[in-house]
Amino acid sequence: MRKIFFSIIATAGLVACGQTEEKAVEAQEVQVEEVEASMYFYGDTITEENAMTVEQFQSAMEGKDSLSVKMTASINETCQVKGCWMTLDMGEGEEMRVKFKDYGFFVPTEGVEGKTTIIEGYAFTDTISVDMLKHLAEDGGATEEEILAITEPEIGVNFEATGVIIKE
Repeated sequence: MRKIFFSIIATAGLVACGQTEEKAVEAQEVQVEEVEASMYFYGDTITEENAMTVEQFQSAMEGKDSLSVKMTASINETCQVKGCWMTLDMGEGEEMRVKFKDYGFFVPTEGVEGKTTIIEGYAFTDTISVDMLKHLAEDGGATEEEILAITEPEIGVNFEATGVIIKE
């Protein structure tokens, strides 16, 4: 009797897990909202109004550990596995990594490099461990040689976005 009970529980769990994944995909698709052919929204719906340029953001961030902000920049790359992060061009060869609040939404995994984005959320100074940098490099499609070359943690400004606009 116990075996039957646990089999039913296990089967129900697998079915529920599959439904949860379907609902998660549906929820992700609902979060992506096309307003015009040239703008796509992810996460919370935000506007372009009062978005700082990269230069304005860098000035505002000077001397601070964190800042609640909306800014615009160019996308360098996104996670090729899920779209769970992206990097932005901060000028002079610098990048800023953007993750999405509570892993609650994702951006396209390809085809957005070089496009303009507006992000709203929280910028903060953080240290990314070697292991995490290697994981992120793998998700970004880095070669084995590039991954092995990562030997030191990275200290820099990162961003947790609550809403994202990607412009075509």
